[in-house]
Amino acid sequence: MVNVDGIEWERAKWGRTASNVFLAGARATAKYADSIVCDSVRIQSRWRGEFDVDGVFIPYGADSVEDPPVPLGLERRGYVLLVARFVPENTVEEFIAAVDALPITTTVVIVGSAGYPSPIEDAVARLAERRQHVQWLGHVSDDALLAALWYHAGAYFHGHSVGGTNPALVQAMAAGAPVVARDTEFNREVLADTAAAFVEPTSEAIAEGISRVLRSPALQESASMRARSRAAEHYTWDGICALYERALVDALNEGSKRRLI
Repeated sequence: MVNVDGIEWERAKWGRTASNVFLAGARATAKYADSIVCDSVRIQSRWRGEFDVDGVFIPYGADSVEDPPVPLGLERRGYVLLVARFVPENTVEEFIAAVDALPITTTVVIVGSAGYPSPIEDAVARLAERRQHVQWLGHVSDDALLAALWYHAGAYFHGHSVGGTNPALVQAMAAGAPVVARDTEFNREVLADTAAAFVEPTSEAIAEGISRVLRSPALQESASMRARSRAAEHYTWDGICALYERALVDALNEGSKRRLI
């Protein structure tokens, strides 16, 4: 059983050779794996259409978050949050330009890094230098801090565009973050009607979506409640583990039938 994760060969960070290697690996997986796991229905559909193989749909899970203290001297619902790797497909550059279009007093917290010399990381560093209310925390491995940042955010921008069910997105939902999401088929599948806003990947659209959410406490709270409810229904770890257990039992049973034949 192989979890095929996202669509790695379509990531903008890879050159042609790397993309072709990932695509060849996907074809080999489709041909030789006994069974595959897809973390989203859209990914499942892509594998069915492109590689003629069906998979078991099992998404990621998230932990519920219950009223942690507001971190880093911030104000509840008073800041914009970004949590992402600094790669082109996560819309970080467009977010930087959107922040420059927001009022200078807007508090922005950025979590993430590239992990290697990167023009995107350089741009984030310059943004934090020129805007007093922008905090760049770099890579954060403290899960409690991340959960608190999502829980108290006024707007969480999720710009990921390639892949299926994103772990950061389901954790943000479980924490009740009001999500402003890049409008993709994957984000719409996960969020359904719980997003505070879906936006196109332009700085103007991102800035407008964030501003609209920050101006509306009612929208923030309704989106937060809907996101938490959906996460509790579809993305708990107990539920995910039960799905894996069922899939493994089914795979073992199918293997036993083949040996008997």
